[in-house]
Amino acid sequence: MKSFALAAVVLLLLSGCGDRTREPEGEDATGAAANATAAPDGSANIVSATPSPVASTTPSLDRARYLGRWRGVEGLNLVVSPRADADTLVSLAMQWSLDDKGTYDGEVTAEGIAFQRAGARELLRPTDGAATGLKYLDGKRECLTVKPGEGYCRD
Repeated sequence: MKSFALAAVVLLLLSGCGDRTREPEGEDATGAAANATAAPDGSANIVSATPSPVASTTPSLDRARYLGRWRGVEGLNLVVSPRADADTLVSLAMQWSLDDKGTYDGEVTAEGIAFQRAGARELLRPTDGAATGLKYLDGKRECLTVKPGEGYCRD
């Protein structure tokens, strides 16, 4: 009897840990979606888009948007400087781990900044802080990400 009472208490406590927000299921879900999107008189509603004030993540060949200092976590950083060779060439002075730093030649492409590091082609992509995978940078709007766990953002 004690084990039954103990099991009942455990089940009662665990049932309180569930997700309290539920989405409609079945016919209710499709009916709610149809009602939410239908115009009252059967005509389509035209909504004009307004520009967002957040930083654009649209790729660009304009190197000016990349120039300057970008900060990572725990003192990691990236400095992008122009090179005189061409309008799309940059120099990257970066510290990407506590033990690794170096200077690399990069080229602005439609996807970001392409460069070679340790024999591998890398790409600094314009992202937001969440895409870096780094908790400290989450919430930042203007960032560059090489790969998850390696990213730099503007202050």
